[in-house]
Amino acid sequence: MKTRHVTTISALAVAGLVLTACGDAESSGDAASAPSGEPSAAPSEWPNQAEEVTTAQSRLVATYDGGLLVLDGQSLEVLETIELDGFLRVNPAGDGRHVIVSTDQAFQVLDTGAWSVPHGDHAHHYVGEPALTDIAFDTDHPGHVVRHAGSTVLFSDGTGQVEIFPSGDLADGQPETEIIMADQPHHGVAVRLADDELLITLGDEETRTGAKVLDADGTEIARSEECPGVHGEAMAAGETVVVGCEDGVLVYSDGAFTKIASPDPYGRIGNQAGSEESTVVLGDYKVDPDTELERPERVSLIDTATNTLQLVDLGVSYTFRSLARGPAGEALVLGTDGAIHVIDPATGQVATTIPVIGAWTEPEDWQLPRPTLVVDGGTAYVTDPAAGEIHAVDLAAGSVVTSASLPETPNELAAANG
Repeated sequence: MKTRHVTTISALAVAGLVLTACGDAESSGDAASAPSGEPSAAPSEWPNQAEEVTTAQSRLVATYDGGLLVLDGQSLEVLETIELDGFLRVNPAGDGRHVIVSTDQAFQVLDTGAWSVPHGDHAHHYVGEPALTDIAFDTDHPGHVVRHAGSTVLFSDGTGQVEIFPSGDLADGQPETEIIMADQPHHGVAVRLADDELLITLGDEETRTGAKVLDADGTEIARSEECPGVHGEAMAAGETVVVGCEDGVLVYSDGAFTKIASPDPYGRIGNQAGSEESTVVLGDYKVDPDTELERPERVSLIDTATNTLQLVDLGVSYTFRSLARGPAGEALVLGTDGAIHVIDPATGQVATTIPVIGAWTEPEDWQLPRPTLVVDGGTAYVTDPAAGEIHAVDLAAGSVVTSASLPETPNELAAANG
């Protein structure tokens, strides 16, 4: 597909958003827009033919070896191909419009070209040209991106720098950020809570041990170092945070940490998926510390209301891009059998399975493409790198509703409205 080189400007007059050339380094509500009142300018006054549409538009961003594909979330049509070198990672920015692209040296912001402006009890919906903007956060080894309570938090593994900004500020250009340093650089994660508390992991280049919490003034109010190999985070109902350990999880709630131990001496939980609709967090589960690539067939369900951990045997393996949650808090796992396994988080029972793609095998190298599961509202998106396809699944109906061939082999996937 021919790459279009375009320039776009946001609804709130962002200047200089430029698509880089090859070789250069939640529902559809736009949190950056005013909560009421008319949009700041009529669509005809905005550059690049931005136009008002009748319904909210969803967007997907897929990485491939050499760049990014921006897709329409309904038709799965490729709207834009953006060439960009290096191994790329993508995460929703938290405003329903932008996606954060992790490159080798920066978190860079992509404008998907679809946004909504709240207006009283309804919203105005707009579309424009997708583009990789010049908004960037330079860093050393970009790590986790976390969105919660209107804040976006970037963690730099190489420096331990935590950079925080209101998610909605991206529509105004380069946002001002709050910077807090971890105790030492490490592969970590940080979460800003609604009361401005900040949970941040503990570790160094060799080991990771736990997490601490700072209050709004930066004073440490809680700490736990009972979490060897701490990795990943998820949010459960009641603004409860769960981080994974090599022997269980740490749960932070109401100013205190609680350790929930795995049933095995080594029972690693490193990737989790949470839902504000459920007190239960879905996690992976690995038990062999010596194998280079373990292909687990059990997942973990961590109940933050009862501080208990349950294992569910799927009978089929999965990977770190296989975990997601449905609109009602359903636990979803994309198995190597090509099906989405829908688990009732309250009972741990597999309620149903939804066939989507053919059977597949996890590659040895974690950076190589493998099927990926992403959920936006009631729709689950599944990539099939072997076939060069993407599928949209209606979770309520339990069936594939749209499929499309892609011009490149997809790797990572993010939904702007996720």
